[in-house]
Amino acid sequence: MDQEIKHLPVGDKALLVEFGNSINLQINQKVRNLDSLISQSALEGILECVPTYCSLLIYYDPLRISFDQLVSQLRDLEERMSEVNFPGPETVIEVPVIYGGEYGPDLDSLARYHNLLEEEVIQLHSGKKYTVFMIGFIAGFPYLGEVDDRIVTPRLATPRLRVPAGSVGIADRQTGIYPFESPGGWRIIGRTRIRLFDSGKSPPSLMKPGDIVTFRPIGEEEFELDSK
Repeated sequence: MDQEIKHLPVGDKALLVEFGNSINLQINQKVRNLDSLISQSALEGILECVPTYCSLLIYYDPLRISFDQLVSQLRDLEERMSEVNFPGPETVIEVPVIYGGEYGPDLDSLARYHNLLEEEVIQLHSGKKYTVFMIGFIAGFPYLGEVDDRIVTPRLATPRLRVPAGSVGIADRQTGIYPFESPGGWRIIGRTRIRLFDSGKSPPSLMKPGDIVTFRPIGEEEFELDSK
């Protein structure tokens, strides 16, 4: 049985549509489907929608639509979700990654944690197609899921103060890419030169929720060429 959809006020100018409280592809698909329907319907008073793992945050103008009116219109859309054939992923993005060594300082310990060879971790990580669940934490950071059960690994007990831009990491069942240098507690297994966020472009983020991402292992020569 589907979990009841909740409509929760967030201050006086936002509403949270909550589809559940767990991270899984089915719930995240519902979030993205409602986001798509709202965009297509052009509901009065809606300013912005922000999809997350299992909920959709909706900013609205209370002078143009009340909370109760918005909930009523959202429920109408939610009833239609099962009747609409939503398109599959529009974009597949390949990310070239150099794994291990100075670029992936946690690859060795992660492999030992699971009694695997580094090469096996690389194969498991790069052998899957990942869905972009959401963009967050910092601008352009994609939360991708889910990694193979054999490499599910908790975050570092003590986060690093500096994680280089382009670092590819694992945290529990998720994998992600740091667009900029920042603090972080994900276990870093590699690095890419791909640019994830450019404020001069529209849209500025390379990835969006629903995109499919694959990782391709590369050597140091190609990694250096990517920097030029």
